Amino acid sequence: MGRALLVLLAAAFAVGAPAVKWEPQSSGVTARFRGVSAVSDRIAWASGSRGTVVRTTDGGATWQVRPVAGAEKLDFRDVDAMSDAVAYVLSIGSGETSRIYKTDDGGASWTLQFANTDPKVFLDAMTFADPRHGYAFSDSVDGRFVVLSTANGGRSWNRIPAERLPPALDGEGAFAGSGTNIATDGGDRIWIGTTASRVLRSLDGGRTWTAVQTPLAHNASTGIFSVAFRDATHGVVVGGNYSKEAEAVDNVAFTADGGATWTLVREHGLSGFRSAVAYVPGMKSTLVAVGPSGADLSQDGGRTWTAIECAGFHAFSFAPRRAIGWGAGEGGRLSRFLYTP
Repeated sequence: MGRALLVLLAAAFAVGAPAVKWEPQSSGVTARFRGVSAVSDRIAWASGSRGTVVRTTDGGATWQVRPVAGAEKLDFRDVDAMSDAVAYVLSIGSGETSRIYKTDDGGASWTLQFANTDPKVFLDAMTFADPRHGYAFSDSVDGRFVVLSTANGGRSWNRIPAERLPPALDGEGAFAGSGTNIATDGGDRIWIGTTASRVLRSLDGGRTWTAVQTPLAHNASTGIFSVAFRDATHGVVVGGNYSKEAEAVDNVAFTADGGATWTLVREHGLSGFRSAVAYVPGMKSTLVAVGPSGADLSQDGGRTWTAIECAGFHAFSFAPRRAIGWGAGEGGRLSRFLYTP
């Protein structure tokens, strides 16, 4: 009787445990992917070095290269896709190498929307609250933050007046690791994680801003790499030291008040440096964080984490309203991710 009960309990535990699955896919390229954007369970885009952009419309069974004319030497660290036809890519670098392109025809052609001319501007990432309203972030210039915004689907990008933003700390910027150090709640709230482990936040669509120091460690190679919010109040920041990927010291914190205050996770935290974090759609307290050395799962809003087997990725994105996503990393690596609670 006792043994039978134990068997039943073990079976019940197994049924209740979440299941995660990575399905490696062939991208057909060898670029280092730093950006990925999932539109649905069938449509996703990825971007990376050597001006590489790829797209799938069949769940990753096949990926097509969508070349950007004249961008062969650019490093596309971020891609934000709206559909199988509409997507934006952002390239990093000083001066003219920081650009934003958009396609409306599935990557058959691209329009250069933002051509930076300031030699001190270095774009890091972008995000969109909806198909018309978007924001892009640069490393600070002369002690001031640089935030760009668009309200017309990228036809024009305008710098938010510097006086609306708090002063930047010496050399403060962002790590352009995954295109996810800037986030919105789909409305007027915006959050940006910096190299100084501060979070810049706006509650009114970029009209006013404040800066909040988080408890994450920070130095030349350490800070916030990714920000994710499930709603207006609950969010997580992750990061660590990219030069010591296995090190797991003060690299994850969560908030329950919209980013006004942050709580450091000291026990049962991330198992290493993580460059991207995302909430599982439809599951308020479940998150996935990835980095080049592995991945972690949290089922309690980021308070505790468990390592999950993974080849390692720089970027990660879930499809809206689906527990299906993609990881993107070195050597053209792409994997479809499935989560079953």
